[in-house]
Amino acid sequence: MKVVLDPATLLLRRLLRWLRWRVWIQERLQPTEWQITLIWAAVAGILGALSSILFTLLTERVHHWFGNSSLGVVDSMARLPWWGCLLVPTLGGVCAGVILMLGQRLTRAQSSTDYMEAIAIGNGNVPTRASLVKSAAALFSIASGGSIGREGPMVQLAAVVASRLGRWRKFTPPQRRLLVACGAAAGIASAYNAPIAGSFFVAEIILGTIAMESLGPLVVAAVAATLTVRVLTAAHVLYKVPDFAEVSPWEMGPYVLLGIVMGLLAPAFLRSLRNAEKFFVALQFPIVLRLALGGLAVGAIAINVPSVCGNGYSVVVEIVNGKMLWGAVIGIFACKWLATMASFGSGAPGGVFTPSLFMGAGSGFLFGTGVHYLWPAGAQDPRAFALVGMGAFLAAASRAPIMAVIMLFEMTMSYDIILPLLLCSVIAFYTSKGIESASLYSESLQRKIAAEPNPAVAEGWVSDLMRENPPTLAPAARFAEVARMFLKLRVNNLYVVDGEGRFLGVVSLHDIKPYLGEPDIAGLVIARDILREDFPRVAPDQPLTMALAGFLGIVAERLPVVDHEGLLRGSLAKSDLLLALVEKRKVPKT
Repeated sequence: MKVVLDPATLLLRRLLRWLRWRVWIQERLQPTEWQITLIWAAVAGILGALSSILFTLLTERVHHWFGNSSLGVVDSMARLPWWGCLLVPTLGGVCAGVILMLGQRLTRAQSSTDYMEAIAIGNGNVPTRASLVKSAAALFSIASGGSIGREGPMVQLAAVVASRLGRWRKFTPPQRRLLVACGAAAGIASAYNAPIAGSFFVAEIILGTIAMESLGPLVVAAVAATLTVRVLTAAHVLYKVPDFAEVSPWEMGPYVLLGIVMGLLAPAFLRSLRNAEKFFVALQFPIVLRLALGGLAVGAIAINVPSVCGNGYSVVVEIVNGKMLWGAVIGIFACKWLATMASFGSGAPGGVFTPSLFMGAGSGFLFGTGVHYLWPAGAQDPRAFALVGMGAFLAAASRAPIMAVIMLFEMTMSYDIILPLLLCSVIAFYTSKGIESASLYSESLQRKIAAEPNPAVAEGWVSDLMRENPPTLAPAARFAEVARMFLKLRVNNLYVVDGEGRFLGVVSLHDIKPYLGEPDIAGLVIARDILREDFPRVAPDQPLTMALAGFLGIVAERLPVVDHEGLLRGSLAKSDLLLALVEKRKVPKT
């Protein structure tokens, strides 16, 4: 005789069948919160790479419009008449100034938070309109031959995309900050085809820590960005250099001196940029006129030395490949310094990362040439000194020696110079640090850290990281309702509360396994029958360091937050807690 089941029993059996699959997947395949973080880091890396590629294409289009040429910036400027050299950078400055002036009206309600502020002292929200305005202005500054790098707006755009992604997914502030950091790492990796250096750039300079809780997602984002760029473009090793002979022990002495020289020169370069900025501000010109004046100064220098235009990449390639004599390097080095002061001081949006590489290459080559002239055995190949000088100058200017060493290696793939590069970078770092407290990126950030509290340090309580409105059940909820919630939500624990919101316990996904094959018994079970009353919990006013102990001895990604009256206030994610503790340990770089 065929037994006819009622609809409720049929529904329960169907739910139990699906729930068995849910438990099987959870036990074997369901990713943890950290693994999901890595997935979103990869997404941020891919989107950051796409934004960098788009910015590069737009820059080339605008440059073609300015110079009526598809050649590089230096070659295009070399073909222009003297009045064209004056006009193009000046016109680019005017366009950038107009964009910034009009953009101020559109972004008055937004803060001027850039990606470093959003990571170090913000909540991970990077203003979209302000960033787009600044990046649009940078297009004209860079494309018209300004002595400025394109890495700044590329990183900013990648960080904006990551911030929007975090807000769309409703991430907590620590998660958003980490995702913005992933975007910044993706931007650097895209600009220099250097995923490891991109990761360490953010870890050393901004986060101030290389803990795996933060470094792991940075690496994933940088690798994803680099692979995206390599698939969609003709990306290659940035600086193709010749093979160098093995470093002689006699050369280590001059390399030590080179580290000291770079450690002295980098602070002088940074100080000159700040002085140039003060000079232009003291003029009290409108921003359009100020940027036009900076462009005019660059154009005036470019009439006789067109190599000062752009970020200096093409000149560095010629130096490290021995295609430029030391006399020409002296003139270009001095003029490039002045041109960078004019562009940076006038407020041209962009970056000074790549111009810093030029300063290191030029001064390193001149130092090596001088040593080779006086003592050939002490500097067998001045071109090697140029490469080492790039890394040492960058280490001294950025206060990130690990990043500088890795970046030089990734950009050149030259292992021949790794020993002097390591030595010089460390010596330059300590020499520079003893002379100047501010670095290439820290000064403005330090001013804002001093002006307002750092949430990464201030978030010392559970209530700061608590996620509100966790999924809850009534104690009388039947097993079918429990099953539906586990199928609908990607959680392993459901919190049971009474009618007044008091926390009673937890129904765990693992605790319902015995009932999955017994639909008749499951039909009689309610949430109160299977809840765990002894489940660990934390209080809203509990310090984060104490809250960490609640996760010991249990397999759980979240803990319930229960106040002293027993009311459920929210939940605390282990990933948020670990990120906040990592941030709390970091010391702002000086």
